[in-house]
Amino acid sequence: MFGDRVGLVRQYTDDLGRRGEELGLIGPLESPRLWTRHIINCGLIAPLLRPGRVGDVGSGAGLPGLVLAMARPDCDFVLIEPMERRVAWLESEARELGLTNVVVVRARAEDARLDAPLDQVTARAVTALTKLIPATVRLLRHGGEMVFMKGARISDEVLVAKNTIRKHHLTNVEVLVLGEGLTTELTRVFRATVD
Repeated sequence: MFGDRVGLVRQYTDDLGRRGEELGLIGPLESPRLWTRHIINCGLIAPLLRPGRVGDVGSGAGLPGLVLAMARPDCDFVLIEPMERRVAWLESEARELGLTNVVVVRARAEDARLDAPLDQVTARAVTALTKLIPATVRLLRHGGEMVFMKGARISDEVLVAKNTIRKHHLTNVEVLVLGEGLTTELTRVFRATVD
């Protein structure tokens, strides 16, 4: 999944396991299952990205933003995170890992001011689609794509968000399930194009 960058991913996982709970980045039960529940979960969406400028909204601990930046050095990542201590972690960790394809912006998605539109935007466990779509659509260029990691009830969430999807002119809307046969923690993705 990570090829020759797996060493970087291991270093990040070790750092997160060692400091994540103390910094409020992960819960007390997460450390032993970082690989199965978080790292692999995030890495599965790397093939959905295209070379270009990718924003990650609500980056928090760097899931999926830092994981994807390691997996996809051909993409430039803008990690958007409002909380100061998480921003400090993201900046420090990107520096420690030598990730030259990462910029961190301290802002909420709806307030972020970027110097250019994004080609794609990712998010993981941030908020419901009815709020996430309006908060991120303005960050994307025409033809840009949303790639949101969602929970097991994603199909229900898409139904609830049908008016929001229509209002913001999203096309090619689909729900993907990734990781079947590879891991017990399946990754569910909402993907759509801004028309």
